[in-house]
Amino acid sequence: MIDLVTIVGARPQFVKAAAVSRAFATVGGIDECIVHTGQHYDDTMSAVFFRELEIPEPTVNLGISGNSHGAMTGRMLEAIEKILVDRRPDGVLVYGDTNSTLAGALAASKLDIPIIHVEAGLRSYRRAMPEEINRVLTDHLSTLLLCPTRHSIDNLAREGIARGCHHIGDVMYDATIHARDRAMQVSTVLSRLGLRQRGYAVATLHRAENTDDPDRLARLIDFLRSEARSMPVVLPLHPRTQKAAASAGLGFDDLVVLPPLGFLDMHRLLADAVLVMTDSGGLQKEAYFHRVPCVTLRDETEWGETVEAGWNRLWQGPDFRPRRDIDDYGTGNAARLAVEHMVEALS
Repeated sequence: MIDLVTIVGARPQFVKAAAVSRAFATVGGIDECIVHTGQHYDDTMSAVFFRELEIPEPTVNLGISGNSHGAMTGRMLEAIEKILVDRRPDGVLVYGDTNSTLAGALAASKLDIPIIHVEAGLRSYRRAMPEEINRVLTDHLSTLLLCPTRHSIDNLAREGIARGCHHIGDVMYDATIHARDRAMQVSTVLSRLGLRQRGYAVATLHRAENTDDPDRLARLIDFLRSEARSMPVVLPLHPRTQKAAASAGLGFDDLVVLPPLGFLDMHRLLADAVLVMTDSGGLQKEAYFHRVPCVTLRDETEWGETVEAGWNRLWQGPDFRPRRDIDDYGTGNAARLAVEHMVEALS
C-alpha cells in the first residue's frame, strides 16, 4: 500500500482532489491522508465543497490563512513539514498554483519525499503573478508532473523538464462530468435568483492583480456594468474583492451580487449562462466544459488553447476566434490516468 499525503487549501484544489480521490478508491493501492492548510477556510469557500463533492473530511486542518504571501507560505511550510516528518509518506500530492501548493512542495523536497504535481506545466509568463512563481517552483521540485494539456508539456520542455512528465487531460473536466447531472437536479439557484435559462451572464473577480489596484478594479467593475445593460450579470463576490471595493469606495450597482456559491450551484449557473467573465483559471475551463463563451478579466491566460479554439478572449484583447472543440482535456479519465502514473512511480 502506497502512503500518500495530499495537500489542499483552496476551492479549485478541492474540485481536483475530489476527482482524484474517487479514482484512488477505484484503482486501489493508495492510502491517502488529506491535509487542508486552511487557505480557504469559511463554509462558503471550503466546507461546502467537501460536502457537495463528497470528499473525505481532511485528516488534518491546519487553519492557516491571512497575512502576506511570505508569512502564509512560511507558516504552512513549517506545519506541513511536521506532518511529513511524523508520517514519512511515500509521496506528497499537490494541485495547481496556490501558496498551499508551494508550501507542500517545499516541505516534501527538503525531506527528499517525491512530489506529484497535478496541473503541472501551466504558464502565464507573467512573473508578477504570485501563482506563476508558485507553479514554476513547484514544477522544478516535482518528481511526477501530470499535465492537463499538450501546451503544458511543451512549456516544461522549454525549461528543461522532460522526465516524469505526462499529458493526462484535465481532472476538473472529470469533476464537471461527475457533478453536472446532480447540479441540474438539486440546485435551485436559478429560481432563487429569478433568472431565466440562457438569459444572464456569470462573473467572478478575485485575483490580487485586479483587487489590489483600485483604478484597475474600478475599470473592471465598469466593464461588468456595461454588460449588465443587456442582461443580468450574476457576481458571486469573493471576500477579498468585497473588502478591496469597500476600501476604494466602489459599489456593485446594476450587478446581481451574492455570496460565494457552492460547486453545484455554480455549475447550475454555468450550464445556462450565455457568457462568463472571470479572472479565475478554473472557471475559464469550466465555462468551456459547459460550452459557454468566456471573457478573461486579465491581460493573459494560462489556458491559451481556449483562446485559440474561440471559446475565450481577453477583456481588452481581440474578439473571439472561430470556435472548435478542444481535445486536450481528455474524455473524463484524467484522474484515473493520474492515479495509474502515481502507482507506477511510487511502487
